Amino acid sequence: MEFNEKQLAIISTAEKLFSVTGFNGTSVRDIAKAANVNVAMISYYFGSKEKLMEAVFEQKTNNMRLKIENLIQNKEMTSLEKVFVLIDDYVAKFMSQQYFHKVMLLEQLSNNTGDVARLIHELKVRNQASIKKLIREGQKSGEFKKSIDDVFLMATIVGTVSQMIISEFFYREVNGLEHLSDEEYREVTGKKLRTHLKSIFKAILINETNVK
Repeated sequence: MEFNEKQLAIISTAEKLFSVTGFNGTSVRDIAKAANVNVAMISYYFGSKEKLMEAVFEQKTNNMRLKIENLIQNKEMTSLEKVFVLIDDYVAKFMSQQYFHKVMLLEQLSNNTGDVARLIHELKVRNQASIKKLIREGQKSGEFKKSIDDVFLMATIVGTVSQMIISEFFYREVNGLEHLSDEEYREVTGKKLRTHLKSIFKAILINETNVK
């Protein structure tokens, strides 16, 4: 779905508010006020707060879904190279879309049910299916070990990046990075995260009998 400039502005505002006060704690009136639009405009574009949240998910996840599908179809790369690209994409996405990631964390920690829980569940199922395809491809070729828990692998990516996002103040302090701008910090930690995760995944995935 293509969103116009006004819709994108409303989506962005809603995302920020949802990341602070949660879906249930944010009203359409709150969003309208912060976005400097009237409530009727939100109703016209999205119909309801639930549909607006669906638009947030659509806008933030659609490109990633297409990237993964193209990656799976690529015949020129090894399975490990594909996993590394997946790690690069996930880290970049999480680091650049921290409001959306905080929405995900907040809603899951709150154990909420309903439409938002359904959206999160569907996203997790799609992501899990994607990494499962890559793992099975590597196992079929003999590149990866047979005994791999792809659910734990997905949790390793999400959990590690999540911890870095919610512990930013601590990580800045213990590493002397207080002077960095947000953009500089994301660049530094993103690079370290990618290297760290790739080392872990390589150790877990690679079939040592295949290493020359």
